Amino acid sequence: MRSLEGLSAFRSLEELILDNNLLAHDLLLPGLPRLHTLTLNKNRITDLECLLNHLAEVTPALEYLSLLGNVACPNELVSLEKDEEDYKRYRYFVLYKLPNLKFLDAQKVTKWEREEALVRGAFMKVVKPKASSEDAAAFPEHHYTPLPSASRELTSHQGVLGKCHYIYQGKNSEGNRFIQDDQL
Repeated sequence: MRSLEGLSAFRSLEELILDNNLLAHDLLLPGLPRLHTLTLNKNRITDLECLLNHLAEVTPALEYLSLLGNVACPNELVSLEKDEEDYKRYRYFVLYKLPNLKFLDAQKVTKWEREEALVRGAFMKVVKPKASSEDAAAFPEHHYTPLPSASRELTSHQGVLGKCHYIYQGKNSEGNRFIQDDQL
């Protein structure tokens, strides 16, 4: 699905699931005053602030929102560059923009999170600097690898991978050497 034009006929809509639809942050929902549940999982949403501003305007009753699987939702399971702190900052920013949410990404919003969002949420917006062509030339992309340069090629490996199978026979056990017979 790429267009949401038909939703304007459903002004009493309460739940809307738009997972896996290749939707971007520029999606335009009509005014849905009763919508309380919206899932936009696994789409192509990149600009979180643009989406949240639009949702705050057209979905005043929104209580449940899920954005998992989008670039805008930093999740360490989806991207190795993201960690738990990135996800916390994301939650605070979303709760700052949409303070009526009760659930975000299938997790209940806690009282502490709501308080943190009020105090710090405005400062949790993730801003990425735009790379210029000069920066790209000055700093060529380099991927870190713990392997020595000689062993980075797939054809010139020197490592060995194998299995070891140890069977405990019960003889010469070091675990019982400090136990005396009278303690048994």
